[in-house]
Amino acid sequence: MRILLFTGKGGVGKSTVAAATAALAAESGRRTLVLSTDAAHSLADAYAVNVGSEPHEVAPNLFVHQVDAQRRFEESWAEIQGYLLSVLEVAGVDPVAAEELTVIPGAEEVLALLELRLHALSDDWDAVVVDCAPTAETLRLLALPEALGWYMSRVFPVERRVMRALKPVLSRAAGVPMPEDDVFGAVERLHAELDQVRALLTAPDSGVRLVLTPEQVVLAEARRSFTTLSLFGYRVDGVVANRVFPDTAGDPWREGWVRAQTEVLTEVEQSFAGIPVWRSEFRPTEPVGLAELLEVGRALYGGTDPLDVRRSEEPLRITRSSEGAVLRLRLPFVGRGDVDLARDGDDLVVTVASYRRLLTLPAGLARRRVAGARVDGGELQVRFAGERSER
Repeated sequence: MRILLFTGKGGVGKSTVAAATAALAAESGRRTLVLSTDAAHSLADAYAVNVGSEPHEVAPNLFVHQVDAQRRFEESWAEIQGYLLSVLEVAGVDPVAAEELTVIPGAEEVLALLELRLHALSDDWDAVVVDCAPTAETLRLLALPEALGWYMSRVFPVERRVMRALKPVLSRAAGVPMPEDDVFGAVERLHAELDQVRALLTAPDSGVRLVLTPEQVVLAEARRSFTTLSLFGYRVDGVVANRVFPDTAGDPWREGWVRAQTEVLTEVEQSFAGIPVWRSEFRPTEPVGLAELLEVGRALYGGTDPLDVRRSEEPLRITRSSEGAVLRLRLPFVGRGDVDLARDGDDLVVTVASYRRLLTLPAGLARRRVAGARVDGGELQVRFAGERSER
């Protein structure tokens, strides 16, 4: 099954591009589902249909799903929310305010990922197209499964053992209820489901497509997104330059825009060399409805398969030789001064800008010491040699 995620800076038209791609895939005979992790839920507006909480068929082979966040919240978060509510009740917090406080920020986007997991495991679809939230929210969302995995492997087991041992004492001393096993079980279940989501989204048949408009600020954000997605192991398999002005002579105002966009488009091609860059022309009216979205899709992909798998190098690779091993992490547009590298036990801590990834090293590397590191050609290379002097 093919999974495609579309993201980009807010307002660049990613929902339209995602909807057009899904419509074209369905027209070619693939059973296609398109859903959104964006709380704005623009897909129903793009197709000009009413969409409920279950997949709704809008054309042969094409289904749209607007995730019922409340239902999924109750299924995945009920035990944890119940415990938090009991704590806030003891603290004297108003019940209505308490319910608001127990809803985690970004919960709707997380729950949409869990819905994606269910669809992927159902074998009902040939393709799932995901209209993601704007890039900043999407990057935080895609980093969540691995961050939660680190917590679950390092902190959670200790926390659970301590809570079991000290629960009677803490309950009397603190005067608030301590979590029961069902709360810990809910956290474990949430982690397992998100870990499965990450495995699905980093698989060879999954990819992220960046949508941008030919503007310097938007291109700069797309480049940063490419770097961060690579940091966390996600494949970018295409870029869509949207709202490109057609080159029409005789209109000085439009000619100025065409010149400005042409300069940026040249930078786009250079920035994403080796990755397909598709262009979608600016349209006089917003494309709404299946027929217009199909027009956008056909013009965008020019007769090629919109679901074509653009295989690229694994974001993370390990090469070995008689002298040791080299861990290679793809980090496009990054120089040595942009990367901070540290070793914490069996973890390699890689920080780029405001994003940090904790890479748990395989046993073969965990036993070795870091002999050196460099950034070369958009790739972080960490050399391991010998045995570590401390364990």
